[in-house]
Amino acid sequence: MTAEPDEDPKSRRSPFRDELWGDEPQEVDAAELVEEVATTQPELARRWHDHPTFVPIKILTRFIGRNGKRVAVTIAGFAVVLAGLAMLVLPGPGIVVILAGLAILATEYVWAQRLLKIAKEKANQAKDVILRKKTEEESGGEGTPS
Repeated sequence: MTAEPDEDPKSRRSPFRDELWGDEPQEVDAAELVEEVATTQPELARRWHDHPTFVPIKILTRFIGRNGKRVAVTIAGFAVVLAGLAMLVLPGPGIVVILAGLAILATEYVWAQRLLKIAKEKANQAKDVILRKKTEEESGGEGTPS
C-alpha cells in the first residue's frame, strides 16, 4: 500500500500544469528564423500598421489630419448658430449671432455661402425700406403746410 519509490512524481500531474505555472523551457532566439522568412517570403513580413486591425484607425487619423480645419470650423460655426437661435428667445442679438455663425460656416461650405448671401440681400432690402420711410417722413413733414 505504499507508493513505489521509483515512480516519477511528474508523470502523475496534469500535462497542462507546466504551462499554467510558468515552467516552460527557456526561450530560443528566433532572429535567424525571422530573417529567413523575411528573405524567402517578403509578403509575410508586413509592417504592423498595414495590419487590417489598424486600417480603420489609420483612415480616421488621416481624415482628421486632412480635414481638421473643416471639422473645427463646422463645430464652431454650428455652436455660434445654435447660440444665435437661443438668443432669438433669450435676450441678446440673435439674428446678428446667427449671421456670424453663417459667416464662419461659409468659409468651408457653399450652402452656408448661399444662405449668407440671401440673408445679406434681405438685410439690404430691410435697410432700404427703413431708410425710405425715414426720408418720406422727413420730406412729407416739410412739404405740407401746417
